[in-house]
Parts: sequence; structure tokens; C-alpha cells
Amino acid sequence: MAGGVGSRFWPKSRNHFPKQFIDILGLGKSLLQLTYERFLKICPSEQIYILTNADYAGLVQEQLPEVLQKNILLEPSRNNTAPCIAYASYKIAQTNQQANIVVAPSDHLILKEEEFLAKVSQALAFTEANDALLTLGISPTRPDTGYGYIKFHDSSTEHLDDASEIKKVNAFMEKPSLDVAKNYIASGDYLWNAGIFIWSAKTIKNAFQNYASEIAALFERGNEFYNTDKEAEFISENYPKAPNISIDYAILEKAENVYTIPADIGWSDLGTWASLHAVAEKDEQSNAINCAHLSLSETTNCVIQLPIGKAAVIKGLSNFIVVDDGKVLLIYPKSDEQEIKQVASEMVEAFGDKYK
Repeated sequence: MAGGVGSRFWPKSRNHFPKQFIDILGLGKSLLQLTYERFLKICPSEQIYILTNADYAGLVQEQLPEVLQKNILLEPSRNNTAPCIAYASYKIAQTNQQANIVVAPSDHLILKEEEFLAKVSQALAFTEANDALLTLGISPTRPDTGYGYIKFHDSSTEHLDDASEIKKVNAFMEKPSLDVAKNYIASGDYLWNAGIFIWSAKTIKNAFQNYASEIAALFERGNEFYNTDKEAEFISENYPKAPNISIDYAILEKAENVYTIPADIGWSDLGTWASLHAVAEKDEQSNAINCAHLSLSETTNCVIQLPIGKAAVIKGLSNFIVVDDGKVLLIYPKSDEQEIKQVASEMVEAFGDKYK
């Protein structure tokens, strides 16, 4: 899934060039490219599908030229995750009704790649053998209030095949207060919800029919058009009619056959500048720097990103975000970063869409 805007990474992430297409880590590759390369170790390129907004078709083709044109699924509107997952699932099932599917965001960081690949392989074996909707649950390292949580049942699933380490999901929990998050961590029965899902095409189609019949009916009407030259026309006309709803609300919070695998994979959703600072390489003063020409003094715990060829002299900052994308300069306290999304909206309202 590569259609998001990444507004909390403004001004680096903008509507015309959002987070998944940016080399946010300074590795010479975008988050989308890193995710694609990770999944090449699971399946060949011709079995990888990129779901993105139609506005980003050119960016996907530019960054992933080896991906087949028919595997780039273009969303004509932003309708959240349930419709985009339904589109891909029905299209894939039209080609292979026995397909096993992994759904993953394109803009997340996974530091422990071998562990991730092992967990995904385990999950695929489980969903191939069982009628199960499975999510990777991230073993929490702190009482974070920025993530949703998965409450799991720690009883045995021996009646299912290949169920080692796999837990039955009791409930999906909304982002909690700090006190509630601390209780979650203390109980040991909660995982972070990373939005990485594994299931068979048959199981997810049945789930749409049972719990989101409106979405199922819409995309079933496209069965005669998927993988033909009429697919784009059908999607352009019908996709915007789908309800704007997440896969969590549409299916996972209602279904009975939801399972999770606790995973320690060095995961971050890179949702904010502070989350980037937490995982990025840092200098001796704990500054995460992505620029070449910089003079720093008495500056600590900052995130600093400048355009190529731009120089800066910074003195006396602590716990700040300093980001220059060439058009917008942001200097903001890390502690107030939750305000950035609103600040970006105010800038657009006051000064025009060029800052969107």
C-alpha cells in the first residue's frame, strides 16, 4: 500500500511527493524501494502489487521500473485501506483463487529483516492451511500512545495446523492514554498493531462478503474486467463509490477468525519526526542528520534535514526538528510535533496549495 500522504512528515512529505517516495533515512533509497526489495526475498517481482493513488503512478514507475505495469493498481480516490485491499484481493483471486496474500504498508521501517521474513513465512504457512485472518503484532518496547493495540488470548491453538506461536485475537484497541498504555504493557497480553496482514484470497473475500457486503458487491462486479483492458475504466467509475473505511473497522474488529503472531522485528511506522529520530543513526550529541554541509555547536537531540547543496550553521538548539525542503523551512520543538499536521493545514489555508 503506497497511497498515503504522510502529512506528519511535512514539509518533507507533501501531497505531490509523500513520505513513501522519500529517502527519509539517508540510505540512497526511498521507503517504497526498501519495502519492495524486502519482499523480493519472499516472492518474485511479478507477484508484487503496488496500490497507490493515481496521482503517484509516475513516481512508482520511476522508482520501481521493474514492476509490471499491470501490477500497479491506481486508486482514483482516497477511500482508506478496506477498498484498496478489496481491489487487490479480487484482482489477484481472478488470476489465482488459491493465492496467499501479504498486505503491507510501503513506508514502514523494519530493522530485523531476517526475523521479519521468518515471521511472514510462518504466517503464510498458517493461512495456507487454515481459514484465518492473521496480523503481525509488534512486541511493544514502551507504553506508546501513538499506536493501536492488539489484545490476544494466550491459550493454545493446537486444533489448528502449524499454530506454534500463533495467538487468537480478542480485540483491537484504539490509541490509548499513557496510563492505559502502561497497563497494556504490564499485562503482557497486548501487541502494537502494525497494519501488516496475511491471509488467503479465499478467506479475505469471504470476510468481505460476511462483514463488508457493500464493498464485496462492488468489487465482485469487476470480476469480468480484472486483468483486462477494461479494468481501469471499471475502477475509475466504481472505486469512488466504495465506503471510506479501514480494514480494521470493516472486517478485523468483527471477524471471529483473527490471529496474530508476536514479532520482534525492529519495526517503526515512521509516523512522526520523533519516531525517525528514535531509529536513525545519530552523532555523539544524539542529532539525526541527513545533510552534508553543516556546522553544529551546542545542539543536541535534533532532527536535521536539508536539501542537497544547502549549508547551515546551527547553535544552541535542543530537541528540535529542523527541516528544509527547498520551499518550506520548519523549525519546531520535537515535543510539539503532533501540531505539525495542523500547522501544515494552516499554511495551506493562508498561503495556498503550493505548500500542501
